[in-house]
Amino acid sequence: MRPTISDCADRKITFFHAPRSRSGGTLSLLEELDADYELHLLNFKTGEQRQSAYRAINPMGKVPAIRHRDALITEQPAVFLYLADLYAEARLAPPMGDPLRGPYLRWLVYYGSSFEPAVVDRSSKRDAVPPSTSPYGTWDDVFNTLTAQLAQGPYMLGERFTSVDVLWGGALHWMTMFKIVQETPDIRAYIDRVITRPAMQRAAAKDAELAAQQAA
Repeated sequence: MRPTISDCADRKITFFHAPRSRSGGTLSLLEELDADYELHLLNFKTGEQRQSAYRAINPMGKVPAIRHRDALITEQPAVFLYLADLYAEARLAPPMGDPLRGPYLRWLVYYGSSFEPAVVDRSSKRDAVPPSTSPYGTWDDVFNTLTAQLAQGPYMLGERFTSVDVLWGGALHWMTMFKIVQETPDIRAYIDRVITRPAMQRAAAKDAELAAQQAA
């Protein structure tokens, strides 16, 4: 049998992270996976993400990014897909053949392709474009699709907690905190189920400590 990536002895990840940014979700996932990682910290206040050294990693100047051996991965859903498959024993990614694999891929990609663009447009008060030319349709389409899924609970894939919940739970936590997304009872209950997990709490504490170090 051909070895899979999870059989590889060297699974150490180099993780490019900025405190108090969207890469906090990847930090949470690494903690949930009990992954072996080396932290490469970026200081957004000094514009380090825009300097040539990091643009060689991600020309967009965005985090997260990870490197595993010769593989460089950017874009948050891609990072989540790669890590959860690499540390498959943590069971945060339904494998191929599992009936949940399709929904798992759907909701990871939906976050980056529809939900976050819709949130940015809405929070920026941009004029709506015709649904036929919008990459996500309308805000109501996006929000109602999310809330309908959460109503089936307790997690995005029903009873099974996956890396999808690490992504969505952390993101919704910040978005509701800053009043970017409406906090419904289902959204609040979902956030609380996710962010109170021990690994999520460890990640939040680490991120707060890193932010404090940069501010000192």
